[in-house]
Amino acid sequence: MTTVTEPILDFPFDSRGDRIPGEVAELRANRPVCKVRTIAGAEAWLVSSHALCKKVLEDERFSLKDTSAPGAPRQYALTIPPEVVNNMGNITGAGLRKAVLKALNPKSPGLEQFMRKSATELVDAMIAAGPTADLRNDFADPYSAAMHCHILGIPPDDAPKLMRSLHIAFMNSAGPIPAAVLNWDRDIAYMIERLDDPATTGLMADLAALRGNPEYAHLTDEMLATVGVTMFGAGVISTGGFLTMALLSLIQHKELKERLAREPALIPAGVEELLRINLSIGDGLPRLALEDVELGDVLVRKGELVLVLVEGANFDADAFDRPEEIQLNRPNANAHLSFGGGRHYCPATALGRRHAQIGIEVLLERLPGFDLGVPMDQLVWRTRFMKRIPERLPILW
Repeated sequence: MTTVTEPILDFPFDSRGDRIPGEVAELRANRPVCKVRTIAGAEAWLVSSHALCKKVLEDERFSLKDTSAPGAPRQYALTIPPEVVNNMGNITGAGLRKAVLKALNPKSPGLEQFMRKSATELVDAMIAAGPTADLRNDFADPYSAAMHCHILGIPPDDAPKLMRSLHIAFMNSAGPIPAAVLNWDRDIAYMIERLDDPATTGLMADLAALRGNPEYAHLTDEMLATVGVTMFGAGVISTGGFLTMALLSLIQHKELKERLAREPALIPAGVEELLRINLSIGDGLPRLALEDVELGDVLVRKGELVLVLVEGANFDADAFDRPEEIQLNRPNANAHLSFGGGRHYCPATALGRRHAQIGIEVLLERLPGFDLGVPMDQLVWRTRFMKRIPERLPILW
């Protein structure tokens, strides 16, 4: 094992999502396991090669659940209760996994039709208002919010009251955020009301029906409501954030945009490459070492924090031929780590892909010539946030 003497870098590196931070290539080539200092002031190991990132995600000696343990080194302060960090593990343990996975299936009756109708209505509204439009706030975010309201079976008019919590819930802060607690409590109370509302449909109605089943007597209303709050929050911030960044990538890769508009059958392949090159993940995927583990030429000690740098893995030339290029026929296209990996591989991968495919298809069909309405360096990027997103994405056509 080598002794690390290099200076400790501050992480994250850059909030801009239109370019790869300059540090990434150098670290991957020379220090693929590098000591960094997090926003919370803790030391952590940042992993930036595809092979080592994949190892961390798949090796159960690296735990997601334990990153929320008292006294564990943190990337940033928690904005949700510690027990919610390992949410899919909690869902599985409570016996709810089957119901949740069923709700997240894009082949659920009517879901694809709903997504297409929702996307079309939003694009039609932008066209009716005329340029300029904001692709994030007028399209990607409300399209994602509408889909999640539909899946959960809650009134679409309630989306704005849930969306306002996300601007705080996904902040990366050195210390606790009082507003996050207020928002969490309010949103849990809202979801409990939906459990009691006979008009509720979708997943929340399915969860409400479990309350009369002796097999699920251990589930409290708060536990059931937590499923709704976390699915809406993590789902909207992830799918809306990725779609926003994918649309920005299409603007940056004009030839790809024009080809997908001409040949919509290629959109699924395009989305896979857009997933690989997207820079929407603004932090590292955290894991805590449960024992001493050799990682590359570094010995990670028990109790140390490890951060998986997804953009490092996804642009690794050892894993992807000419990674800076978009190749619609890339043989290992889905080997990217944008959905994580191992036991915590995102359960909504198929839904996330289909959401983006339909959104891009509708937008290219109705507005094939959309382009950025301001200089690229005038985009305002949200700082210290779990996702890299522009505050606005102005377009014209």
